[in-house]
Amino acid sequence: MDSNKIKQLALDLRKEIIESSYATGRIGVHYGPALSLADYLAVLYGGAMNVAPNKTTDENRDRFVLSKGHAYTALYSVLSLCGFIPEGEYRSNFMTDGGRYPAHPIKQLDRGIESSTGSLGMGLSFAVGKALNAKRKGLSYTTYVAMGDGECNEGSTFEAFVSAAQFGLDNLVIFIDHNGLQQDGTTKEIMNIPFANMLNAIGCNAVEIDGNDVDAIIAALESRKKDGKPFVIVGKTTKGKGISFMEGENKWHHATLSEEDYQTAINELNA
Repeated sequence: MDSNKIKQLALDLRKEIIESSYATGRIGVHYGPALSLADYLAVLYGGAMNVAPNKTTDENRDRFVLSKGHAYTALYSVLSLCGFIPEGEYRSNFMTDGGRYPAHPIKQLDRGIESSTGSLGMGLSFAVGKALNAKRKGLSYTTYVAMGDGECNEGSTFEAFVSAAQFGLDNLVIFIDHNGLQQDGTTKEIMNIPFANMLNAIGCNAVEIDGNDVDAIIAALESRKKDGKPFVIVGKTTKGKGISFMEGENKWHHATLSEEDYQTAINELNA
């Protein structure tokens, strides 16, 4: 993988998140959760995954599941930048009445969207099913899933982790976007989960990295072993990463941008 090209894709992705979201008008958008996930998506769609716009239904394509569906702008934006969504279609259909790209993804294989998500705690179970399908049918694809740290409060996620370990799903890669904030406060205050220790104890292979460091993400993915264990990356990220006034500020979990804020954000990214 070309690290420099992926870093450029991550920057372009952040610009597209800001620009497409601001273009909706005064509609509130989940800026923070999308920006913290941008580097991981850039690595996946920049070369880590076996996916392409011309093989969205190929049986052996890799699968990506956005379990934290409220980061929809990051997914739509990377699919648009990488050619899965035809040029011009995303912005004209984003959060519009009857448009293809509402707030939270709906399954559209022809556009590279593998699953409908939004209700937290369900995406990992869906991904486990996809990985188990590959194991039982002898298919070569890998299933990747991105989760929020707050989402891991849901009991269904723990059951899914245990199932993944029980079934030996080493064709499953899970990224926990550990930005430390959720809608109602900090994850530490609400439910302080020792992710790596807990997941390693139940039979996963979990590593902790800087989840906003492209090189660290690439290195983690390259270190994955097919050893009968699901691979979990606990990515310590910054909510709102890349925009100074958004970073670590939970009010940008879901908000609207003023014209002044928009100009500041774009100027920072262009700099």
